[in-house]
Amino acid sequence: MNAKTISQGILRSVGIILGVALLLYFLWMIQSVIAYLAIAAVTALIGRPIVFFLRRKLKLPNTLAVIITMVLMVSVLAGIIALFVPLLTEQGKNLSLLDIDQLKLNLDSLHEQIVNFIGTAPNVVDDIIEETDFEKTIVDSLNIGFIPNFLNSFLDVLSTASIGLFSVLFISFFFLKDSNLLQTGILAFVNNGNEKKTVHSIDKINNLLSRYFVGLLLQIFILFVIYTITLFIVGIENAIVIAFLCALFNIIPYIGPIIGAVIMVILTMTSNLGMDFSTVILPKAGYVLIGLAVGQLIDNFFSQPLIFSNSVKSHPLEIFLIIIIAGLLFGVVGMVVAVPGYTAMKVILKEFLSENKLVKSLTKSL
Repeated sequence: MNAKTISQGILRSVGIILGVALLLYFLWMIQSVIAYLAIAAVTALIGRPIVFFLRRKLKLPNTLAVIITMVLMVSVLAGIIALFVPLLTEQGKNLSLLDIDQLKLNLDSLHEQIVNFIGTAPNVVDDIIEETDFEKTIVDSLNIGFIPNFLNSFLDVLSTASIGLFSVLFISFFFLKDSNLLQTGILAFVNNGNEKKTVHSIDKINNLLSRYFVGLLLQIFILFVIYTITLFIVGIENAIVIAFLCALFNIIPYIGPIIGAVIMVILTMTSNLGMDFSTVILPKAGYVLIGLAVGQLIDNFFSQPLIFSNSVKSHPLEIFLIIIIAGLLFGVVGMVVAVPGYTAMKVILKEFLSENKLVKSLTKSL
């Protein structure tokens, strides 16, 4: 090996490193586009069964079936957004966001009722609050001067969200219209000898993930029904919207239900500010917790095992470990994408490494 060969090897290595660095930088710069593609792919997988139903059962042309599917999905999204307007208005009124004095009175009243209920000496608690400036901190933090900044930030977020929504809908339409569009793009980077295996893997992944996302929607719907019934029984205003919001958090495994429960209890209590704590607020919060417990029991013992076993063909313990590992490595986002990502990886491993002993044991149910 002479100096020329060594120098060429060094230059080649440097070139590869620079190429990888440029590629990573490019992907980082277009991360929003990648996010749009990922969301559009999920949207297409959810809408895929509807398109197939319209094409096969009602004999509609493919383009018309896709348009009807997109209209249905956009209508559902618009309806969900419209549902949140009364909730925001009602909670804004309940919390008296623009009336600091009224909010202070409500907080004082709630604090006094809690103290009286737990039997603590009011002067002791007042001394503690006075020493920590707790009440003053709350009132000062609610200075209405934040409203113009908040509105500007809200408009920026709304503008970005509008662009993102249009992009996702546009990409989703063509993913649904031309089901082979994504497959064609992937095959452009695959060797000719592996094209058949790749096509089979993509078809298998599409089928499994379509069933998974439809099953996930069914899981959310079941929780939504349970939460709605609970809130209606308790007598909470905007029960449908609150129930949907809390059920939606179940997309995040394990952590999501806790967040949803906290939000539901807080909204239940803030919806009854000014009422007696021991006879109204506490009992209603207790009934809501019972409804949450019933919903989670049904979800953990019936909904989730059914979805995981019938859609992604994985054991619940296997899914649990994958979600925990993904959460530790990538946070909440990792927990959300853990199941579909793991399912896709299993399909690919089975197709290309079917003779491996470990792969056989992991993919025998596929």
